[in-house]
Amino acid sequence: MSIHGIGTAGYPAWYGTKKTERSAEAGAVGFMETVAEKVPQDKKADYDERAFDMVGPNAPQSVKDAWMKAAQEVNANGLGIRENGMMTHISQMMVQRLGKVLKGETENTDILGNSVESAIRATKQALYDLEHPIAYTPKSIEVQQARIKEREFYNAFLEKLEQL
Repeated sequence: MSIHGIGTAGYPAWYGTKKTERSAEAGAVGFMETVAEKVPQDKKADYDERAFDMVGPNAPQSVKDAWMKAAQEVNANGLGIRENGMMTHISQMMVQRLGKVLKGETENTDILGNSVESAIRATKQALYDLEHPIAYTPKSIEVQQARIKEREFYNAFLEKLEQL
């Protein structure tokens, strides 16, 4: 029984509720941190796989394995898709893919082809296009950093493809 906001033990009725709220929040934060540590790894792999499926749906499993290893090693993929699903910039493989669409090849936007050799050719072309842009356009620091990661990815991916 409480009288005028004073509980049965003589303490205010609200006494202790803040402590309970804080400990519940701390428990939730600990849980959320644990989940946050686990989820990004799975999400990143999922987006790396989606990126691969956009440019190499007909590629052999060995090419897909090389893509995934390179993406994990560099922490980036050839399409510039982050773990949150957003693109960092328009990558060279995306340009190749869009080029096919503009030519009317809407059914086949496969860039990597169906062999290791075709994947090597596409990756070398992407690296060449990255090094030799058609026109200079000023880019933000974020895009410049993303292009550096893209170059790292293509080099790692090419290295793994050449080992096959």
